[in-house]
Amino acid sequence: MLIRAAAAAVAFALAVPAAMAQEAAPAAQAETLPDIALGSDDAPLTVIEYASFTCGHCANFHAENWPKLKAEYVDTGKVKFIQRDVYFDQPGLWAGVLARCGGDEKFYAVSDMLFDEQKDWLAGGTGEEIAANLRKIGLKAGMTEDQMTACWEDTAKAEQLIATFQKNATTDGIEATPTFIIGGEKVQNQPWEDMKQILDGKLAEAD
Repeated sequence: MLIRAAAAAVAFALAVPAAMAQEAAPAAQAETLPDIALGSDDAPLTVIEYASFTCGHCANFHAENWPKLKAEYVDTGKVKFIQRDVYFDQPGLWAGVLARCGGDEKFYAVSDMLFDEQKDWLAGGTGEEIAANLRKIGLKAGMTEDQMTACWEDTAKAEQLIATFQKNATTDGIEATPTFIIGGEKVQNQPWEDMKQILDGKLAEAD
């Protein structure tokens, strides 16, 4: 089946846990990919979120705090936002590939769908069922079956995604998700009012 072939093609690229993968030399030799930014390039503050598509706390952040961050800071030109993937498991990598399958312009829309529907697509008892659930999200996002299969069979891109994750997470000392880099400072996940205080403080420093 196409689902089995696509899942198997991507699965081999993440045969070890993320903690072990950070020390793996072969993936580190692959080309790394540029960030996909949301918001104005001229924004005075950059916020980077390290997130895993299979992380429940990340889904909670995107349900509760992300709409406020986007409306109050990104959409108003105060913050340039960058999401960087962390891969703890194979389904997280499959989701990461899917998020990029429609091109950079669809990345954040598909990412939102993956977090919003996380419990549903992760409910599959097997890798094949999870892949089938992810296909449903891709179809809703306007992708075709053949397009998704091609993306999941692109093992070179999977290796690039893993290499990018390893390089960025190692450089920034990421140990858990979600973790944020706000104006160059590593910040752990926290209530919105506390994060808002940090954002406003960094913006004041940038004036």
